Parts: sequence; structure tokens; C-alpha cells
Amino acid sequence: MRYLGNIIGRWLLLLGGLAWLAVPAPAETMAEKTLKEIVTRQRDILAKAEKQGDQLDQAWLRGELQGVINSYDILIQKSPDFAAAYVPYGMLLGKVGMTKEAVAILLKANKLDPNIPVVKNQIAKYLAEDGKPVDALPWIMAAIDLEPREPLYHYHLGLLLTDGRDEFIRTGQFTRAALDKTMLEAFQHAAEFAPDDLEYAYRVGKAYYELEAPRWDEALTVWTRLESRPVTPAMRQLVRLQKANVLLKLGRPDEARDVLQGVTDPKMAGEKQTLLDQLAPKPEK
Repeated sequence: MRYLGNIIGRWLLLLGGLAWLAVPAPAETMAEKTLKEIVTRQRDILAKAEKQGDQLDQAWLRGELQGVINSYDILIQKSPDFAAAYVPYGMLLGKVGMTKEAVAILLKANKLDPNIPVVKNQIAKYLAEDGKPVDALPWIMAAIDLEPREPLYHYHLGLLLTDGRDEFIRTGQFTRAALDKTMLEAFQHAAEFAPDDLEYAYRVGKAYYELEAPRWDEALTVWTRLESRPVTPAMRQLVRLQKANVLLKLGRPDEARDVLQGVTDPKMAGEKQTLLDQLAPKPEK
């Protein structure tokens, strides 16, 4: 249920970013007014679901979201050329697992208005999830071209290059060196443009491991800085696990052992023990 709560929280942020789709014009059309009402209803449903937390009634949520989907269907039937309506509709379809339908709706939005970056980002995301990283790349690059300082798009580019590395190299679109450089820069841009988002900073640290020649010293710098930031106890312990791992790679076992003493969360006991096992003296043969 906690994972669903995280999804809902991010969904609310996305809906906040889509507020421009429903801003009343001086002479607001009926389609614009209806879209504003649907988006507001959708936001209210998700806010209520997030508030319920572990007590969330899944059947209620499915029913409410189906009602929203029905409202979008009616709206685009009445106003088939209203590009703004297709954007939150396509994103909602994707969130409820109707990915094929989501892509079709978003492609329609892109045809009606090719200058909406979030549309291109979402198409790229769904193509990547469908195992088509090469097809996804032009879409995410187009989103970045339209909105170069949006951290989410750079973050998605970094993930795409990481997950699709073998395919990009196989097709000759990247050498390993060029891919590593672009991937790392993508995560760094995401962290730069959203300095308060700890997830982006965390991903930069991990990116240094994924290079063909891992840069452990720079990874250690990231973890040390992140550990000193005002993070949650759980995040701090995750960072300490990463820091201990890097210290092991750098041949500094005593420091790694000291860092691991600060990892006390039972949920991280397995990862901690794995590192402790690496620190244990090897039996003589």
C-alpha cells in the first residue's frame, strides 16, 4: 500500500503541473470548463486516496477513476480536436494499466499539438516500459528540447539509457563511452534542476557505479554530502549502505564498518549483512 501511496503522491504533483491545461480564458469555452471540472475531480479523488493510506478502499478508487475515464471519453467525443483534454486522459489511462490505450490517446494529443513536452515524455516512458528504448529516445529528447530545465525529463533520459544500454550499443546509436557520458549528465541535470529532490541526488550517486569504469571516489563524495543533508531516517540509512559499499570498493574496510553501525533499520538487515560478510576475515585454506 505504501507504494500505491507514492504513486498517488507523484500523480498529484503531475496534475498540479497540468493546471495550465484548465486555466480559464477570458472567454472560457464549454470544453475548457468541463476539462477543468474533470481535472479537479481527479485531483480530489487522488488526494482522498492518498489521505486514506493503508485504509484505502481499492474498489472505491477503481470506481471513482472509472467515472473520471468515462467523463474524458464523453469530452473528447464532443470536442475531438481539443488537444488539452487528451493529455491528462492519456496519463490517467497509463496509471491504471491501460498502456496501449494511453499511448493512442497521447499520440492523438501530439498530432493536435506537437509542442506539449509532457506528452512526449509520457510516450517515451510507455515505449521504454514496453521494451522499446530505441523508439522511446527521440520522444524524450523532444521533451527536453521543449522544456530543457524540467528535471523529470532528464531523469527519465538517464533511466532510459541505463535500462536500454545494450540495445543502444547494439544498434550503434551510442558507443559505451558516449552512452555513459550522456547517462551521467542526464542524472546530474535532474539533480541540478531540482536540488531539493533527494531521489534525483540519490540516483546521481548510483550512476557512478554504472559506468564502464566506475568512479568510486566521486560516488563517495555524493553519499557523504547526501548523508549530511536533512533527510529522513530511512533515507539516511539507505545512503549509509551505499557509502559503506563504496568504501569497501575503495579498500577502506574499517571506515565501511563504522558507517554500517549507523544502519539499524530491520528492513535493511539483509543488505547490511551482505556488506558485513564481505568485511569478515576470509578463512585460511
